[in-house]
This record gives sequence, C-alpha cells and structure tokens, in this order.
Amino acid sequence: MAISDMSLILVCLLPSPRDLEIARLLGWYRIPLRTAPKVVAVDYLAFYQPSSFGERGGQIEYIAEVRGHELTTRGELLKDEADHPRAKEEYYKIQIGGLEKLKETIVADKWKRVTFLYTTGEYLLKAKTLNDLVVDGDERQLLWHSLRERAENEQLYKTDLPEVDIPPEVLIALLGIKEFQAPYNTKEGSNGDLD
Repeated sequence: MAISDMSLILVCLLPSPRDLEIARLLGWYRIPLRTAPKVVAVDYLAFYQPSSFGERGGQIEYIAEVRGHELTTRGELLKDEADHPRAKEEYYKIQIGGLEKLKETIVADKWKRVTFLYTTGEYLLKAKTLNDLVVDGDERQLLWHSLRERAENEQLYKTDLPEVDIPPEVLIALLGIKEFQAPYNTKEGSNGDLD
C-alpha cells in the first residue's frame, strides 16, 4: 500500500455487496452529483460497509486508489437499470485501482451512519474506529487547505477562455507547417466552395 501520511482520503458509503463487486471487477464507484462532497479529486477512497454486508457490515475493510473521475448518468453506469427512477440523474463515476484490504478493519463503534468523511493517510493508517479518522485541531485546517487546493487545481482542466478565430496563415505559422494544401472538396465538381 503506497498511502503516505499526506494522502487525501474520502471515506464513502458502499451501499451493498453488489457495489463492492462493481468496484472490484469494473474499477469504479458512483456518487450522485446532488449529494456528492465538494471535492472528489482525492488520492484514495475508503469504503464503509453498512449493515447490508451482514457480519462484515459496520466497518471499513477496503481502500482503492483514485485514478480519475467523470460526470455521467446513472443509466449510463448501470445499463441493466435503465428504468430506474434516477436513471437520468448525473453521477460522478470515480475510476479506481484495485481494492486493497486493510491490515486491520476500521470499525464503526458508536457511528451508525456514514455518507462521506475526509481524512488523511496518517489518520487512516492509525485508526481502529471511525472516530479515529476525524481530523481535528490545526491538522483540520491543513486538511481543508489541501482539499481547497486540490479543488482549484482540478479546475485547471476547465477553462473559461473565449474561443479565438485564428486566421489559417497565422495557425500555419504557429504550428510550423511548411506546405499548405487546400481543403479537399466535399462534392464532385465543386469549385472549392463548401456547400
């Protein structure tokens, strides 16, 4: 396991054993956009298994490295549930690496409900209970600063720059193209004008 003390980790609910199999076999986890935490660009997901897991419920047993994320619909993710009432709702699809089993599971103890919780690698590696994952004091400020920074860096993909109409001769010069060929005609007998 390559978790560092400074790794950003999102503890998230794994609703059912089927979701564990999706994560294990297909390499993704879904989060409804309407209930998603503010930052999903983290280093790892730690999966909380609720009572639907039977005797394996009430604990974190697995983590996975986050490899990226995209926005899609529930219907695109779960094609066998095309008639689901939320099929057209937007979801984050978080691409993950292989599931890694923790050396020691982290038990819920007093916690009965978990949706999302941010923590760090340092806290995760030392935790025995979910309460041990809560970052407090000065370290909490560091965690939020790191999450804010990650969210800002994530925005670097999305630019609000206006589209610029660059004349072909300038584009040719910028790209270093030495010879320029006229565009192909799209219709036989065309005089060069596109219809």
